[in-house]
Amino acid sequence: MKLFTAMLPALLLFAAVASPVQAEQKKQLGAWDVHYIAMPSTLIEPAIAGNYKIERSKFNGLVNISVLNSSDQKAQQVTLSGSAKNLLGQQKTLNFTQVTEGDAIYYLAQLPYRNEERLSFVIDIRQGNQNQQLKFEHTFYVE
Repeated sequence: MKLFTAMLPALLLFAAVASPVQAEQKKQLGAWDVHYIAMPSTLIEPAIAGNYKIERSKFNGLVNISVLNSSDQKAQQVTLSGSAKNLLGQQKTLNFTQVTEGDAIYYLAQLPYRNEERLSFVIDIRQGNQNQQLKFEHTFYVE
C-alpha cells in the first residue's frame, strides 16, 4: 500500500501526459507556481483511488492542484476553496483534500460531470495574508 501512496504523484502526472487533451498546466500566481489538472477519475488506478477515497466513475472528475514557491520550488501548504460552473450557470462546490507525499503536497477535489460538460473553475488559494485566484476551463468527456 505504501508503494501505491508513493506513486500517486507520478501516476497522476502519467495520466495527464497519456492523453493529449488532459495535459497538466501551470500558472504563476504571485510568488507561486500553481500546477493543476482536471481529469476523469477513471484514469486513476483502482488501488490508488481506494487509498485516497477517490470514487472512480465515468461521471466523476478529479481536480489535482499543487502550489510551489516560485523561487525554490518547495511545496506550499495552503488553503483552497472554489467552485466549477457549467455553461448553464450551475455551480458545483469543490471540497479539497490535502495529500502529503514526502516533500510534495497535493490538493484533490472530486466533482460530478456529464458528457461534454465544459466547466469554468475558480479556485481561491490562501496562505497567511497572501491570496491568489486560479481560473481555468476544462471540458469533460464520458469514456
